[in-house]
Amino acid sequence: MKISDLFNVTGYGAIVTGGASGIGLGLTEALASNGARVTMLDVHAQRIETETKRLRDAGLDVRGQTLDVTDHKALDAAFDEAVRVYGRLDVVCANAGIDPGAGFVGSWVGTQRPRVPEGALENYTDERWNRVIEINLNGVFATVRAAARHMKPRKSGRIIITTSMAATHVEPAIGAAYMSAKAGAAHFMRSVALELAAYNITVNAIAPGFFVTNIGGGHAQDPAKQKAVAKAIPMHRVGFPEDIQGLALFLASPGSGYVTGREIIIDGGLSLGTAD
Repeated sequence: MKISDLFNVTGYGAIVTGGASGIGLGLTEALASNGARVTMLDVHAQRIETETKRLRDAGLDVRGQTLDVTDHKALDAAFDEAVRVYGRLDVVCANAGIDPGAGFVGSWVGTQRPRVPEGALENYTDERWNRVIEINLNGVFATVRAAARHMKPRKSGRIIITTSMAATHVEPAIGAAYMSAKAGAAHFMRSVALELAAYNITVNAIAPGFFVTNIGGGHAQDPAKQKAVAKAIPMHRVGFPEDIQGLALFLASPGSGYVTGREIIIDGGLSLGTAD
């Protein structure tokens, strides 16, 4: 086998939740541009329409459907439809997630990190907590469950969960619900990786650090914020969705066939500490 064949996903059937923007769109593009047939599921109808057209116009085999991962029946139906259309399901990226807003501090870096009253524990509402858990954790559970139902009979598959550096490192600018959900998703990943290993289904997680996406109202799009955060990152720059594509392709391809139950942090070294 040629080394290049290890990363060949041509003809694969794939599903990406939260697939029409940010990291999800990067995952969609990584798979589709390498020959996979991808169904994007996303709650934003306009993004689905725009990105599906753009990618199809570029000659990629991509279809899109507007869907909220909190609607588990609709999610199951979307999986059934994708398998009907493509005839197989090889890769599932459980990526959909939201940012609940600031935690108990209002900035990512610096010695003067302003306190945010609404992010403090005593002011954290049930509604805020439950919405994050419902999407960022329960949505992952439902997505992986739907994947397993289709992959186990074939005894083959790749499941990739988007967690976060915040699953293992406390980042008070994010908020308690986000960190808890991502940590839960990481341990859920390890649990199902153990369960599904005998079926030749690998389950791994990509844990991004500070990436420029539209999550949380697009706060990461601010060049001033990017510059400030970059000072604390050893590689001196923030991450972009294309930085994840190589890792995603590896985890989706035959090349990662003996890798399962791993959470891979991709953060430019941010979790290592400040280098200079």
